[in-house]
Amino acid sequence: QVQLVESGGGLVQPGGSLRLSCAASGSIFSNIDMAWYRQAPGKQRELVAGITSGGSTNYADSVKGRFAISRVYARNTMYLQMNSLKPEDTAVYYCYTVYNRRDYWGQGTQVTVSS
Repeated sequence: QVQLVESGGGLVQPGGSLRLSCAASGSIFSNIDMAWYRQAPGKQRELVAGITSGGSTNYADSVKGRFAISRVYARNTMYLQMNSLKPEDTAVYYCYTVYNRRDYWGQGTQVTVSS
C-alpha cells in the first residue's frame, strides 16, 4: 500500500510561484517513479512532470522552463516548484505513482492562477 498526500496549492496571481509537496507513506519511496498530473475543469487529466527513482525528469512542453520537479528521499517527499504561473495552469494537481502494477493517486490540491 502507498498513500500519497499533496499540499501547497492555493490562489496566486499570474506570474507568481507556488510549491506543491507530495508526501508518500511506506518504505518504498526510493524505488518508485513518481509524477504530477493536473486536471482543469472540463479537460482530461494530463501529465505535468515525472521523476524516476534515480532522479531523471521529464516535463510537458507547456511547463518546461517554468516548473521543476524534485524529490527528497530522506523526507519521502516529492515537490513541484511552479514559477511564472499562468491562468491556464489553473487545475487540480495530483501526485501519482505505480507500485506492484497498481496505480496510486493523491487526493489532489487546487491551484488557481487569477488576478
